[in-house]
Amino acid sequence: MNDDDQPVTRVSEPYVPRQRRSALLRIVAKWFISTLLLAVIAGVGLGWVWFQFTAPGPLTQKKVVLLPKTADRAAIAVALKEQGVISDAKIFSAAAALNEFRHAKLKPGEYEFPASATMEDVLAMITRGAFLTYKVTVPEGFTSQMVVNRLNEQEEMDGQITQVPAEGSLLPETYIVTRGYSRDKLLSEMAAAQTKLLDQEWARLPPDNSVIATKNDLVTLASIVEKETGVAEERPLVASIFINRLKQHMRLQSDPTVIYGIVGGKGKLDHPILRSDLETATPYNTYTIEGLPPGPIANPGKAAIEAVLEPAKANYLYFVANGSGGHAFATTLEEHNANVKKWRALNGQVEAPAQAAAAGAVTPAPASPVVIPTAAPPADGAAKPADAVAPRKIPIPKLKKPKP
Repeated sequence: MNDDDQPVTRVSEPYVPRQRRSALLRIVAKWFISTLLLAVIAGVGLGWVWFQFTAPGPLTQKKVVLLPKTADRAAIAVALKEQGVISDAKIFSAAAALNEFRHAKLKPGEYEFPASATMEDVLAMITRGAFLTYKVTVPEGFTSQMVVNRLNEQEEMDGQITQVPAEGSLLPETYIVTRGYSRDKLLSEMAAAQTKLLDQEWARLPPDNSVIATKNDLVTLASIVEKETGVAEERPLVASIFINRLKQHMRLQSDPTVIYGIVGGKGKLDHPILRSDLETATPYNTYTIEGLPPGPIANPGKAAIEAVLEPAKANYLYFVANGSGGHAFATTLEEHNANVKKWRALNGQVEAPAQAAAAGAVTPAPASPVVIPTAAPPADGAAKPADAVAPRKIPIPKLKKPKP
């Protein structure tokens, strides 16, 4: 047997693995590395944006900026950048867009941004509407016309007042408003506050009350008390005097009512009270009419209303200035005349004849003329300023002793 007849043994070729899996791994690896790189870049970018968003802003001192109500997100961002409040309008606008996605919209208005405020701080302020606010103070005893005048003086407020509210219908208080707040809207809120107060206080009306029949009576008498004294602890005493007079059918003889009957909501005379003023017949002249005037002469505060509902338990019928900002109270005409004599001595005035003393002399608040007794009018009947006066202290003419 030769070599050619030997069986042939075949040896398989070496196994060469396919390259498909290696290529897939390389692709996955490249994708992972690219993604990781992009994530790192994005992270660095977001970190930089966050750093800018939370970094102290460019303001070196607080600044007031008015953002128009019609401004949208982009306009607000540009305005803040132009005003030097933020450093980047695009970053702020993007953050505001994310806020809007969460239903937290920007509220345009007037803001006072603090120095170095971050964009995060600024966005939070505008999102929650932390507007710059103003105080509008309406003093007790202002007439409704004076309240309207006060609101018209507030330049930050907006709108025309369509009608002067009824006298006594507004609650004097300090109110907080924002720029552009409607004057008519604030008047409505003041009226609502007064109505609510009266509804609450009316329940405290004493069951033995015989002179206050309506809420109008309550506000009317409270407005007189308000104008008669600015001393808080005197209000219940003054209220008791007028209530005592009403019970005894005595005329109130209150100067502020005379003034209101002449000038109305203007609130002040442009001259000292004349004897002719006291004799001028008006529905509000409590020297000539019986009982209460037809309505309030001002807008009383809560304290004056409470004084009428809870007057002092006293028998006083008269009061006059005591020379120290308050008043001296008296039960009888003789005591009152003695108090008047002391007042005159303190002010260096000549004592009036005893027979000329007024029976019902009562005094207004320190800011109003103070009423004291004086002599009878001149024989010629000419209207002249009352005599024996100190600055802003006006006497009244001779009056007959009121009948019980």
